[in-house]
Amino acid sequence: MKQTLQIEVIKELLDYIDHQRTVDAGSVVANPASSYTCEKLAAREWDAFFQNHPQVLGCSGDLPKPGSYMTTDDFGVPILATRDQNGKFHAFVNACRHRGAQLTSSPRGEQNRFSCPFHAWTYAADGRLLGVRAVEQFGAIDKSCNGLIELPSAEQYGLLFVHPQRDGVLDVDGLLGAEFASELSTWDFGRCEYQGESVLDMPLNWKIANDTFGEVYHFTSLHKNTLANLLHGDVATYKEYGQHHRLCLASKYIDVMREQPEPTWSLPMAGAIAYYLFPNTQIVILNQMMVLVRIYPNRKNIGQSLSRVSHYSAAHMVPQLTEVERVSKLSSDNLYQPDTSAPMAFSLSAMTELFVSTVEHEDYLMGTKTQIAANSGKIDHFLFGRNEPALHHFHNNYRSALGMPPLEEYRAG
Repeated sequence: MKQTLQIEVIKELLDYIDHQRTVDAGSVVANPASSYTCEKLAAREWDAFFQNHPQVLGCSGDLPKPGSYMTTDDFGVPILATRDQNGKFHAFVNACRHRGAQLTSSPRGEQNRFSCPFHAWTYAADGRLLGVRAVEQFGAIDKSCNGLIELPSAEQYGLLFVHPQRDGVLDVDGLLGAEFASELSTWDFGRCEYQGESVLDMPLNWKIANDTFGEVYHFTSLHKNTLANLLHGDVATYKEYGQHHRLCLASKYIDVMREQPEPTWSLPMAGAIAYYLFPNTQIVILNQMMVLVRIYPNRKNIGQSLSRVSHYSAAHMVPQLTEVERVSKLSSDNLYQPDTSAPMAFSLSAMTELFVSTVEHEDYLMGTKTQIAANSGKIDHFLFGRNEPALHHFHNNYRSALGMPPLEEYRAG
């Protein structure tokens, strides 16, 4: 994000704090509880958003050098993502062309060749079939026609994209839109370094999990002993970019910036930036850390979802900290009692605590209660307030993509 825009957002956040206001969607809307329980709707979502829509696999830092690889099968296709010897990113179906065995089940690693554990057919990191064991016994094989099946893929703006279909169209700039792509490019995600991963497999619909990241109305109540000590509750800026959007939250350190010259202002130091990429990806930037969250439905259980949370260091996103500020870095011991006179510089353990503990044990725990209520069949709808525009946007977007009408406005009385 350009410095001028960071200053503009910080000023907006400060104005909201001073006047006890926040972004306003203009209306309250009703979201049918069936959106979290309808099996037919879930089948349509799976087909439209996870089988026939580009997916974010991770960041460039997940494949830091030639020979790096990672695997996933979160959206129904076994994927082997590699970086070949020329540095090019590939996404293959993780299946040997002989009998379909997975070449590797390791989540990530480094190797330039993959040997099938079933019959030892060997492939290069660029997908070429290198060797067939005992070919004189097996029979003649045209190796040029039996390399790994490659899916449409792209590495842009420091993110790794793949389309689940072999004939799928993958146009990243068209997917993101010019303005959104331009803003994402300024963060230089390609320099983020992978630090680890957490997986949350819990009994809540994938859309309820997404809802967690769409509002700050709950901070002063649900997070009163955790995030509310780090961030201002009931304060956020909001901007839409087609099917995507951005929320910016204010940290308690933002108040110190009033006394600092504007050219030194940094939004990642003043708060948290949360980007939503349609349909299921959240990118959260906070000081020197970036977190990528990808949320997937469970095909067998509509009330279950998996959130894959990847942590990255992103020191390049903020000005270099002074020695005094380094001393005040948050650790897991003082995570929720920060010194608000100094920037929040999270250690990896603190970031893990922030997401794994707070999201799992507070946000997602509440989501499981919402799921129970929806499953009961006794509640017709849930409400999204005027102060929750990102929830309006997320649900209306997926409804529009499925040819459904927008959420109806709720009228009191």
